[in-house]
Amino acid sequence: MARLAIFIDGAYIDALAMKEFAGIKIDYAKLADEITRIVAHATPEPLDLFRTYYYNCLPYQSNPPTSEERVRFANARAFHQALCRLKRFEVREGRLALRGRDARGEPIFEQKRIDLLLGIDLALLCGKHQIHHAALIAGDSDLLPAVEAAKLEGVTVWLLHGPRYSPIDGKSTYHFDLWEHADERIELTQEFLLSVER
Repeated sequence: MARLAIFIDGAYIDALAMKEFAGIKIDYAKLADEITRIVAHATPEPLDLFRTYYYNCLPYQSNPPTSEERVRFANARAFHQALCRLKRFEVREGRLALRGRDARGEPIFEQKRIDLLLGIDLALLCGKHQIHHAALIAGDSDLLPAVEAAKLEGVTVWLLHGPRYSPIDGKSTYHFDLWEHADERIELTQEFLLSVER
């Protein structure tokens, strides 16, 4: 039986849902089921979902944190804990670093460790021949080395991504090199996301 692992960059899919699709709230169990159904449909042998990995950072808290920051942090922590209770779900947390302020005085945050955690998980599972298919919801070219390693191990890499260019600001929603290196590609349209809405 073939095995599939799903790797979700939480910040990437959140940005798509909020910016491109007017705040669609995703049911992650439905999302994992739908991705499994799509991959199974394209696979001649039976398919089993090995695990879904979700990567994100908890919100930044200043020292000492404001009451608003405490509430936002507690809500995000509760959400991550709820994901951990889903069948075959694993949550990996990075760290959000404050990198200064922009010209308008808004804070600039940078995610740390997310791409590395995702890349290590993907490479380890492929190197140990635990999976045959890897579905990535991501857009960052930093994942290219892990994608290439997966393909060298004979794993089929599926990339689920946003539109090529955002209708909001005209910018690409994913790095084209990542798209080119994927074996299979599925655009996350509004219709797709509405089908897994909670």
